Amino acid sequence: MSKILITGGAGYVGSMLSTALVNLGHEVTVLDLMKYDRGSLNHLYYFKNFKLIKKDVRDKKLLKSLLKKNEFIIPLAALVGAPLCDKYKKDAVSVNHHSIKNLVSLSSKKNKIIFLTTNSGYGVGEKNKFCDENSPLNPISLYGRTKCDAEEEVKKSKNFICFRLATVFGYSYRMRTDLLVNNFVYKSVKTKKLKIFEPHFRRNFIHIKDVVLGIIYAIKNFNKLKSNIYNLGLSSANISKLMLAKKIKKKMNKLQIKIITNRKDPDKRDYFVSNKKIEKKGFKAKVSLDQGVEELIDLFNTDNKKIINNY
Repeated sequence: MSKILITGGAGYVGSMLSTALVNLGHEVTVLDLMKYDRGSLNHLYYFKNFKLIKKDVRDKKLLKSLLKKNEFIIPLAALVGAPLCDKYKKDAVSVNHHSIKNLVSLSSKKNKIIFLTTNSGYGVGEKNKFCDENSPLNPISLYGRTKCDAEEEVKKSKNFICFRLATVFGYSYRMRTDLLVNNFVYKSVKTKKLKIFEPHFRRNFIHIKDVVLGIIYAIKNFNKLKSNIYNLGLSSANISKLMLAKKIKKKMNKLQIKIITNRKDPDKRDYFVSNKKIEKKGFKAKVSLDQGVEELIDLFNTDNKKIINNY
């Protein structure tokens, strides 16, 4: 079993990943400010192989000591999403980019970095073409730019794997309803109405369980995958916003879909993504959009717990 440090391990992806790795018997240390949901890791305090440090990832002295004690480093701490980064520009740069620069400069040969960035770096893709790992990066938002800059830092380390994540969906211990699938289903359940701007905009999606399994696969097959960048998404889930809305309507007959023509989507992402590179290496995402939509409908119909989003 490995010693693993997860920064931002109490977040949307982090809380699910931390749980899976603790359950597998790894020695997991989470470094997180616990800013949004202080209870997302409550179920892990029981385990001897779990440790939470409630401090800032920008603390270089602390980071240095934690890097010495851990083999795998999974830096998830970030200001996530375009609106949050626009609201706190300085923090976005210092956490998303500069803390990764520090991490790489302080890491040693024994540290194996698995870095999650976003495929929003592709910006606007060509109409009839899939973006692959060699496609030019054209991030539109400050969020996208800070994550692309951080990826460049990680590439300076010889011991790395980078995953460019599709838009994640599904339940998490630290739930978010601002992500597109989660958001569409949440609004559909709560209001029975869905307003869509620029319905033709395309995205790729992936269930949070597949993100976790992808990272576990990377830990087990690090040498086979290392020094490379991979898109991580569900290949059958390259669809437009309108196609996603229609999927939800199939499960919710009374849902009213309204196309808003006079408003622009602030998130300009529009692309289809190829996941063939990671699939050829032996990992394939499996949880379908239909499964995820059903899960989320059940969740939002029964759970009225207040969800605190990032902004």
